[in-house]
Amino acid sequence: MSHPEDCDDSTPLLREEANSYDDYQDEDYKPRWRSIRVMYFTMFLSSVGFTIVITSLWPYLQKVDGSTTASFLGWVVAAYSLGQMLASPLFGFWSNHRSRREPLVCSILINVLANIYYAYAYLPPSHNKLHVLVSRALVGFGAGNVAVARSYVAGATSLKERTSAMANMSAFQALGFILGPALQAGLSFLGEGGVTVQLLSLQINMFTVPALLAATFGLVNVLLVLLLLREHRVDDHGRQIRAINYSSEDREDLSEESEESLDQLAIVTSNVLFFIVMFIFAVFETIATPLSMDMFSWTRREAVLYNGIMICGIGIESIVVFVAVKAAARRVGDRPVLLAGLAVIFCGFFVLLPWGNQYPHIQWADLTNSTLGRASAASNSSIEPGGCPYQQTWCQYTPVIHLAQYISANILIGVGYPACNVMSYTLYSKILGPRPQGVYMGWLTASGSGARTLGPVFVSQVYTLLGPRWTFSLISVLVLGAGILLGSVYRRLIPFSVRHARTPP
Repeated sequence: MSHPEDCDDSTPLLREEANSYDDYQDEDYKPRWRSIRVMYFTMFLSSVGFTIVITSLWPYLQKVDGSTTASFLGWVVAAYSLGQMLASPLFGFWSNHRSRREPLVCSILINVLANIYYAYAYLPPSHNKLHVLVSRALVGFGAGNVAVARSYVAGATSLKERTSAMANMSAFQALGFILGPALQAGLSFLGEGGVTVQLLSLQINMFTVPALLAATFGLVNVLLVLLLLREHRVDDHGRQIRAINYSSEDREDLSEESEESLDQLAIVTSNVLFFIVMFIFAVFETIATPLSMDMFSWTRREAVLYNGIMICGIGIESIVVFVAVKAAARRVGDRPVLLAGLAVIFCGFFVLLPWGNQYPHIQWADLTNSTLGRASAASNSSIEPGGCPYQQTWCQYTPVIHLAQYISANILIGVGYPACNVMSYTLYSKILGPRPQGVYMGWLTASGSGARTLGPVFVSQVYTLLGPRWTFSLISVLVLGAGILLGSVYRRLIPFSVRHARTPP
């Protein structure tokens, strides 16, 4: 009869790795992993809360407020991440000193109410786009619980279990990434009109139903946290230790020991790398809908449907990547996988660079002084204009990005991003070692949220003014810089226990 530890290398995705035979005999083993699975589900719902409206956000803004510009879209997308950036250190600090149930339940309820607010953003008589912006900021604030979830999993797993658990966390995040756009695409049949529930003054359409579903998922999450979550903590070898966020004496002793010997350069570098990874992907997901509408002359409904399908495909692709990442990390280590992920992302953005002699279709390209009357009539018609807006002057001299380029970039970025994401979190949690990680995970999440805040603003401004050639050239340079930074501190990005010779490398 084989030992459970002999099965480590064949552990599939979404199953937990056993550290030793004693783990199976430990009465805390099953409750510990039950609580970890609740954190998986929390991560899943956080991802759903972001992606379930991302492909319809631009057409929803255009519908509720005709004065909305592409630049304002960047601010709305950034509002989610700004809220998360502000909340993550707060919830992380809270989780270090109190039961994790408290910040989790509080944050999820904020998320529920914010999604309901988003569904009603069309109702006020004016400033509707500002209501959309505030609601997304509050959804992001509630999503600050990601730091709590990741710090819990980091503290409740041994060093040997950590990569697998973090990969599983990211896998559930990817499942949310799949389900959100898939739900949005599936609900596109409701159309922009939908039906109105007079009693609640609520429009049920392709824009509001996804947010209401996200609110419903949040209520389920609250119940799971209250009923199943228990405090668990193990050391690097998987042995149970007291929940140090309840013991001030143990916390002070451990903090003094680990704080002095933490590699601060490795910590700062990990935050910078994670910032770059999240900035890059925020740029890509923000620009997807406007880019496809400009380059392929898709309508709002077509852009929601087709981009939803593509993002769903990226999510499915990510699941496969997480399986490969777990196997690759065991064989070659975490750092090479992170470096390979950056290389693939670079290829994805390089592929997106415009080339050739074909140019995009331009809205009102036939507009002349003698046809102003016809243009005015057309603008008042129910036909939605398609193509690249003539106000974006680069449309006249920048070659079109072909659909094959767009799909290829989606595939490449769908490989590189999940690999970088899971390796960033895994390396970071190992560098921190046995100390309570709530605050540090809060700062890492905040750095990612800061990237999600700046990325959409950056891309909406650069893309609108200069076009895709400048946008994707600058991103390619940024990815190259991230690879150089990783190489320069490569030897210092090692686990705390390896650095102090507590376990073999």
